[in-house]
Amino acid sequence: MLKNYLVEKLVELSLLEDIGHGDITTEAIFDENTKGTFYFWAKEDTILCGSEMAKKVFTTLDNNIIVEIDYPDGKFIKENTCFGKVKGKIASILTGERTALNFLQRMSGIATNTNRYVKKLSETNIKILDTRKTTPGHRVLEKYAVKTGGGNNHRFGLFDGVMIKDNHVDAAGGITNAVKKVRGSIPSTVKIEVEIRNLRELEEAVDAGADIVMLDNFNKDTIKEACNIVDKRAKIELSGGITLTAIDQLKLYDIDYISVGALTHSAGNIDISLKIGD
Repeated sequence: MLKNYLVEKLVELSLLEDIGHGDITTEAIFDENTKGTFYFWAKEDTILCGSEMAKKVFTTLDNNIIVEIDYPDGKFIKENTCFGKVKGKIASILTGERTALNFLQRMSGIATNTNRYVKKLSETNIKILDTRKTTPGHRVLEKYAVKTGGGNNHRFGLFDGVMIKDNHVDAAGGITNAVKKVRGSIPSTVKIEVEIRNLRELEEAVDAGADIVMLDNFNKDTIKEACNIVDKRAKIELSGGITLTAIDQLKLYDIDYISVGALTHSAGNIDISLKIGD
């Protein structure tokens, strides 16, 4: 469940962006007392996500609006299924329609996309991770959508996990020095992950005491060799342009995680509509 001060801010900013100084079309057609009921329709198969955001949009505009969603986030919904309704003043509902749908469509798209990857690994212990490749300001929503789709969250931001990347290594004068400096400034319970570009760096990272090594854009032969070098001394994460098709081969290796930026940055929106009832 989403409980974050960013959620309210996002709803407020999104409504301000869309409404501006007023919904001139709706205000011209409907008086404030005209009421109606509208229905949500999933127009394609989806893992539902974003119900709370949709509700928040409408109740922010008008706290007398009633939003009823028939299924919880994470539920698979078949195409052409009505999954909820919105009751209240027509003017308020129409003003919030697009913003509410934008949240639902985007978040359901990420959850559905993530679920495709998760299903590929259903018979393994490998976990699918997201990345920080998210829409600026929307990370809390997009990472929630990943979890809703059955995936796992990598670090949320720079503040809650150590990731020594290539630029850190080059600027620090090597992996060993970077790991040593980090280890001396963080609690012992915090894991250290190092991004690896080649097998030489892999050996150095494991010897330096890295808890997790991320093999970035390694080919299949090099992944196999890397697994032998690590030999369970650290967790192994694969990353770098990983597609849904590639999972079939990658899941055969002795690895722990696969991180996929495409869970968020390349997920399409699900086609969801809101239509007035009879």
